[in-house]
Amino acid sequence: MKKCSFFFFLVLVLLGFDAEAQRREDAKKTVQKFNALMYYIENFYVDTTQTDKLTEKAIIAMLKELDPHSAYISKEDLQAANEQLVGSFEGVGITYSILNDTIMVVSPVVDGPSEKVGIMAGDKIIEIDGESAVGTKVTNKYVTSHLRGEKGSKVTLGIRRGDSDKLIDFVVVRDKIPLHSIDASFMLNKEVGYIKLNQFAKNSIKEFEEGLIRLREQKMKSLVLDLRGNSGGYLNVAVALADEFLTDGKLVVYTEGIHNRREDFNSTEAGGFEKGNLVILIDEGSASASEIVSGAVQDWDRGIIIGRRSFGKGLVQRPFDLPDGSQVRLTTSRYYTPTGRCIQRSYAKGVDDYHKDLAKRLERGELYDSDNIHFPDSLKFNTQNGRVVYGGGGIMPDVFVPVDTASYSLDFYSDLVRAGVINRFSLSFVSNNRAELNNDYPTFSKFERKFDVTDAMLESFAELARSEVKKWDESQYEKTRDFIRIQLKALIARNLWTNEQYYQVISEKDNVIQTALDILDDNREFNSILNGKTSK
Repeated sequence: MKKCSFFFFLVLVLLGFDAEAQRREDAKKTVQKFNALMYYIENFYVDTTQTDKLTEKAIIAMLKELDPHSAYISKEDLQAANEQLVGSFEGVGITYSILNDTIMVVSPVVDGPSEKVGIMAGDKIIEIDGESAVGTKVTNKYVTSHLRGEKGSKVTLGIRRGDSDKLIDFVVVRDKIPLHSIDASFMLNKEVGYIKLNQFAKNSIKEFEEGLIRLREQKMKSLVLDLRGNSGGYLNVAVALADEFLTDGKLVVYTEGIHNRREDFNSTEAGGFEKGNLVILIDEGSASASEIVSGAVQDWDRGIIIGRRSFGKGLVQRPFDLPDGSQVRLTTSRYYTPTGRCIQRSYAKGVDDYHKDLAKRLERGELYDSDNIHFPDSLKFNTQNGRVVYGGGGIMPDVFVPVDTASYSLDFYSDLVRAGVINRFSLSFVSNNRAELNNDYPTFSKFERKFDVTDAMLESFAELARSEVKKWDESQYEKTRDFIRIQLKALIARNLWTNEQYYQVISEKDNVIQTALDILDDNREFNSILNGKTSK
């Protein structure tokens, strides 16, 4: 009997070996086939060809057949693709907008090279190295190519300040400019802190911890972490952020693929906010690393998730360098939350169909009513507290908050944003009234309490918008009027100070944040949700 068992085991091993050998032989033949085709094209095709471009297109087409997130990045695009996650670039250090074909300095980066030489918010860049920098040629690509450059290199900017016709020349020495992951960190009320994280980059944890310290100094007891619109970033940063909330030894996420054994990522003794009520905000733009953090917090009943169903990206990419300096980011495994659910939504109908998911959610009415979201029972999981959670299609929040259609028209507002009139109007207003605004509102606190977007300002805005929005609808404007009013105030605050002041203004009318505050104000309701009683 033992001999028979050994013989059966040996047959299985040999079969496995044969299968692997056959797979390798097939792969070898495929490579030879592709090389033969490229040889024939290069030597016998009727016209001249660019084999490098053909190869790029072939790679892109192959990756498209695999999954929606495997991607090819050319050598030229690789640096720009890495910049956001590495967290810095080299340049002059300004936040800018293009207003009427002119580069407007919204604000210089604090302690950056432009601020050091005296460039101020509201300055207009008219010349770059003695050449005109205005007109239709001025695009974001133009600004990037002319203002970014190697650390230590110099650029001369001809600046127009205020109403003066005379240009002031500033010689700026380019330097490393940090890209920040934290858009805002402030107190929503006397007890609740708020942090808005826009990506999971190299410096994100350091920035988060600095924000947490500032909030604790202000006696924060509860925290709202806003991951809405955060499309992700580094896996290890997501694990580190979840570790801020979880006690030692808890599984945060695990990854697994056919060529990659299961790898567990656990929390450690470190953690800046392991106690205190926690709320995480998500929406259809929250993906990947955002879903890792949300899933871990939800699965361990550490906090509650509020908002709308997240994107549904549960695939992990690994970068592979190609000989010419380009790169393939290839999906090598899937990630799973502590309860074992995979958040990746289906891409069985192809990549093009996959990327139409947001439009389909709108068509189904999912953004307006959670009853239009359906998960199969096979993807149902339970947390230790008995909360029902789902896999296979993003993180479903514990508390669903629909898109607010009562106070504004989403389609009409989207038309205004696409036309750029809201941002342009606020920039022009600040540019034309900066001295008066700085005098009347020396602090943001006074601005927040005293400044109002008047009816006269709204009428001026509407006059501009009517001339630029093709499908102007007066009834939709009236419905959206108050929402536009708060947006304009927030943008004016941003142009006078920073992004943080924008979020401070907007939070007062943000129905997701207000829902979070209502729940945090009622400890009984908060604990009820943690124990499995979800609400809509």
